[in-house]
Amino acid sequence: MSEEAKEYPVDEAVPMEERHYGFWDMAATWLGANACTGSWYTGGVLAALGIGGTLTILLVANPIAYFVMALIGYMGYKVGTTTMGLTRASFGIKGSILPSFFNTTQFIGWCAVNTFIAAISLSFLFAELWGWPAFGEEGSWWSLGLGVLICSILQIGITVVAGSRSIKYAERVAATLLIVLTIWETVVIFNYWSFEQIINWRPPADLSLPFGNALDMMAAFSLGWVPAIAEFTRYAKTKGASTGAPVIGANISLFWFTLVGALGAIAATLISGQYDPNTSDPSSIMGTLGLGWVAFLVLVLATVTTNSINIYAAGMSAINIWPRVKPFRALWIVSILALIVSFVPIIVGSFLDSFIFFLDYIGAVFAPLFAIIVVDYYFLRNQKYDWKQASRKGGIYWYSNGINWKAMIPWIFGTILCLVLKSSAAFGATVGGIYPTIVVTTIIYYAINKMSNVPNDEMVT
Repeated sequence: MSEEAKEYPVDEAVPMEERHYGFWDMAATWLGANACTGSWYTGGVLAALGIGGTLTILLVANPIAYFVMALIGYMGYKVGTTTMGLTRASFGIKGSILPSFFNTTQFIGWCAVNTFIAAISLSFLFAELWGWPAFGEEGSWWSLGLGVLICSILQIGITVVAGSRSIKYAERVAATLLIVLTIWETVVIFNYWSFEQIINWRPPADLSLPFGNALDMMAAFSLGWVPAIAEFTRYAKTKGASTGAPVIGANISLFWFTLVGALGAIAATLISGQYDPNTSDPSSIMGTLGLGWVAFLVLVLATVTTNSINIYAAGMSAINIWPRVKPFRALWIVSILALIVSFVPIIVGSFLDSFIFFLDYIGAVFAPLFAIIVVDYYFLRNQKYDWKQASRKGGIYWYSNGINWKAMIPWIFGTILCLVLKSSAAFGATVGGIYPTIVVTTIIYYAINKMSNVPNDEMVT
């Protein structure tokens, strides 16, 4: 492996001379990350609120989530380590293993979700070329399985070839093609239906989505990228590249692609006369709108490049669990695991149920985790971490046998609280469970640490 392709371990800060992400590189990477089939699919599910409700959810949920992204992105830039590497300071060197485990599994899960959506696209392409059964038809499991294998091979190639550098260039190509595709779909939709028809459409009462549940779904989707932000901002050349650039890119593409997903789902419903969130995936909608095989190929390419970020983030988290594993070997391991997990939706049968369960998992685990990371760095440590002690047994991040229970206990409490609030009809209809959990966890963690002495870091890295 060349020096140019070096990936730094979590306990080694990336030096400024090795940083290769400028402002527009970072903006393009995160625009490409959300310019994906997952954003489209989420929009199709949110269509159960109508266009007005979807817009409200986007304007409320996403700015909050990406403000958190900016805060943690700046931490990655200043300290020079990954998101899960940062948890060594707040949770302890050993305590950070548990967040890293959950983070590894969630990015493997995202990879599986996106791979399955891309496999749906390939199944439609196979049907168009050779008449094989497409998604939703009897006997389509084997064409979906073949699609999973093809997509997995492609995304492994992009990610493992040169790590963060190859991702940067692949995202530029995929994002450009997907933007063209969304414009194409939007033109097709409004050629057939007026804006008034789209905006006045309402779902059947039995398929409507409570506002709080929709808010949680969007918040979890947006927050799902936050654990990957420092993996890239540690390579940022400037402060702006670590904060403003990813927020601009991620917000623009998520807003646009989620909205297009909702428009497509409504347009497909106006054709069929029936709204079905189970067929809100982009490929089914593209098939209904008659956009053809070129659209399916673009969807596959966009998914593969987005998954390269998921694999990369999962690999970097795995290194925090097993520090002796070399970065590129970790990428191979998580790639293979992602391939295996990608078959789960085929086995389970209901992709929508698997998707919603996955988003609930992300929200419950990561909402309180982010609250603790942000409070620890900005309010308790005055933005000072001594990263030379990131692996030092008995150092300031060792706490009690490597674990900071003052962080671990509020995190566990916050996870339970989020699950309780999500199951509440009152919160499900109003504010959801994720953002109240962040507020409560912030207060608890800050109060616990203010009542005791927080170790002082010796220098700013």
